[in-house]
Amino acid sequence: MKKNFRTLIEVSARHIHLFQKDLFRLFGKNYKLTLLRKISQPGQYAAKETVKVAGPGGVFPKVRVVGPGRLKTQLEISRTDAYFLELNPLMRRSGDLTGTSGGVKVIGPRGSIKMTSGVIIAQRHLHLEPKLAKKYGLKHRQLVSVKIEGQRSLTFHRVVVRSHPGIDRLSFQIDTDEANAAGVKGRAYGVVLLKGGEK
Repeated sequence: MKKNFRTLIEVSARHIHLFQKDLFRLFGKNYKLTLLRKISQPGQYAAKETVKVAGPGGVFPKVRVVGPGRLKTQLEISRTDAYFLELNPLMRRSGDLTGTSGGVKVIGPRGSIKMTSGVIIAQRHLHLEPKLAKKYGLKHRQLVSVKIEGQRSLTFHRVVVRSHPGIDRLSFQIDTDEANAAGVKGRAYGVVLLKGGEK
């Protein structure tokens, strides 16, 4: 039986990925994003640029843009964010936008767009290097559980394994609602449970 193993926890706040044409509509023709900091996902980075996101129930004045560009514009929010905006988005893996809804207006310094699809609550997932996946007998898109210890100890089930070439860092990705529920603050770790957690 394989042993459970520790993973770094990373908390993902609301953010948006932009299709290039949408980027140009929001910021101007041939605009290029400015690097703020690299993030753990291979090749991705937080940009200095932010946009305003307006829904039926409220407005977020500064939503971080994450680069590089995507094939489709995608807004990732938490369930609490969705309540505030008065939306009911689907929970999906990042990039899986088939059948998703929109309902928000995205406003930049040079223009705006209306999203008719692409608003999601990102499903919690585990980034795992292919070599580590093989070591622990895990496969891409397999479901596992991750336990977080502490005063608000909590086990998250139905965590999707994401393991493919290019992923070079082990991390458990959750949103702000999930982090708050488990009392995650600052640098924190969880334990990947290899047996009995695929509920």
